[in-house]
Amino acid sequence: MSRSAHPAGPRHADVLPEGHYSAPAADLNALDEKVWSRTVTRDADGALTVGGITVARLAEGFGTPAYFLDESDFRARCRAWADAFGPDADVFYAGKAFLSRAVVRWLTEEGLNLDVCSGGELTTALDAGMPAERIAFHGNNKTVAEIERAVAAGVGRIVLDSFQEIVRVAHIAQRHGVRQRVQIRVTVGVEAHTHEFIATAHEDQKFGIALADGQAAEAVRRALSLDGLDLIGVHSHIGSQIFDMAGFEVSARRVVQLLAEIRDEHGVELPEIDLGGGLGIAYTSDDDPREPHEIAKALSDIVTRECEAAKLRTPRISVEPGRAIVGPTAFTLYEVGTIKPLEGLRTYVSVDGGMSDNIRTALYDAEYSVALVSRTSDAEPMLVRVVGKHCESGDIVVKDAFLPADLAPGDLIAVPATGAYCRSMASNYNHALRPPVVAVRDGEARVIVRRETEEDLLRLDVG
Repeated sequence: MSRSAHPAGPRHADVLPEGHYSAPAADLNALDEKVWSRTVTRDADGALTVGGITVARLAEGFGTPAYFLDESDFRARCRAWADAFGPDADVFYAGKAFLSRAVVRWLTEEGLNLDVCSGGELTTALDAGMPAERIAFHGNNKTVAEIERAVAAGVGRIVLDSFQEIVRVAHIAQRHGVRQRVQIRVTVGVEAHTHEFIATAHEDQKFGIALADGQAAEAVRRALSLDGLDLIGVHSHIGSQIFDMAGFEVSARRVVQLLAEIRDEHGVELPEIDLGGGLGIAYTSDDDPREPHEIAKALSDIVTRECEAAKLRTPRISVEPGRAIVGPTAFTLYEVGTIKPLEGLRTYVSVDGGMSDNIRTALYDAEYSVALVSRTSDAEPMLVRVVGKHCESGDIVVKDAFLPADLAPGDLIAVPATGAYCRSMASNYNHALRPPVVAVRDGEARVIVRRETEEDLLRLDVG
């Protein structure tokens, strides 16, 4: 079927409940710079390019689906965060968003620290040359083996997440003859305006030690009493994909109040405070994220003001952007397969990936943008739902968006802002092969995480 012969699907948004779609752009060929990495543009023929390479060349060389990561953009965002906070604060990249040995090397070269939350992430960081003293180790249930490895390597800090872990880390540190630098993660009772599963500072969840009922104060007493621990500060993380700074203001106020109580009880002013990450990015044109320098000034002002009120020296601030750095730097490229118009509803556009390479839509009801990128089109917009090839009705990549009505099998479409969590949370559901991550920079592209093969699947199956 030729592109022009493809039957047009529904074109009007009024068939959907209000709030479940965005109105079509005046020009579907236009690219919203908020949701694409900085070197993305269209060439003279209308094809999307990143780092000077067209998506057609990328698809030919690396196949689809695939994640394409704009290395120049990633490095620029690292520098922007480091410059915004300056030498008197620490920026820890949250490795859970996406981690590979290449990424660790970029972080090291651009002067950022690294936050890991598993033995595998720690191994990757150390293997790629991240200095151990620039690593923070998170996690609500670190195993003894993971703690042993972290202490032996000399990680810069371990974030303590429970009473049991306080004792566990102290004993391991004593056995190694060191005083391990630690922070205590506190839950401050702030309800971040985000999805239930990524709000992390209210009391009824698995992370941290609650301020309520004096639990955090008791955790501090125990940490200060143990010879194997060097308590350097407290840590708070209120959620993810947050745009409103009000939650950070409440969190900082409560954490500073705890610091004042520690000073009054123990005569100790802890030198550091970690406010976590969770800053949002633009997934759609409706999202309006803040720039790093705005975030840095807001957080610094909040902490300084609260410390002055409590008559405390202002502690060294740490932050943990992950999504805010890598999220906007990548897009996922798909090939269009089946196109199925449903009269009076929408058109279903199936691609060669799905929930195995992006679980966030199914898991968090996440919103994404999508664009036809192998060519431009003058066709009128049609309302579509981009879905995958898995045996699940919930296998949705983009819930509702507009694409040209002449979309056809074989076209390439791309979903921007997929650098964070998509590859990290990818799976082999239906024995799908996880896509590669390809770094693109200055006209060159190279694989930094290769595509899985059927041989990889069979190699793990020892039955």
